[in-house]
Amino acid sequence: MPEIGDTAPKFELPIQDGKTLSFPNGKAAVLYFYPKDNTPGCTTEAIEFTAAKAAFEALGVEIIGMSPDSAAKHDKFIAKHELGVTLAADEDTKTLLDYGVWVEKSMYGKKYMGVERSTFLVDTNGKIVEAWRKVKVKGHVEAVLEAARQHFA
Repeated sequence: MPEIGDTAPKFELPIQDGKTLSFPNGKAAVLYFYPKDNTPGCTTEAIEFTAAKAAFEALGVEIIGMSPDSAAKHDKFIAKHELGVTLAADEDTKTLLDYGVWVEKSMYGKKYMGVERSTFLVDTNGKIVEAWRKVKVKGHVEAVLEAARQHFA
């Protein structure tokens, strides 16, 4: 499980529009992990990151979301909600495991594996400068933007 000061684990994954993303890539980034496209909390988070995209871009920070959904599902999610963020597809969960966000969860007494909503702020050298675990969506984008301003303004 990477912590603040660690180098962000590398990955190359499919993203929307049939493209591939390699990370880290020399750009500062918000890397946020979420459970599933088109669910209420995940949709709210993606819409709020999209709304804040210009503010992040002004700081030189790109926004990358990741879930175990396929790139094709991401395409539909982006089109349905007019999202402006990059969404990476980690269908085999390798990268989710590398970041320590693929965890055992429990609902109604049933245990299953899923994504723990988490966010990492990564600098241009690929170092993690902030980390949020067990994220609650309300107010999260504002907190990440404030941290990005502190690190990159």
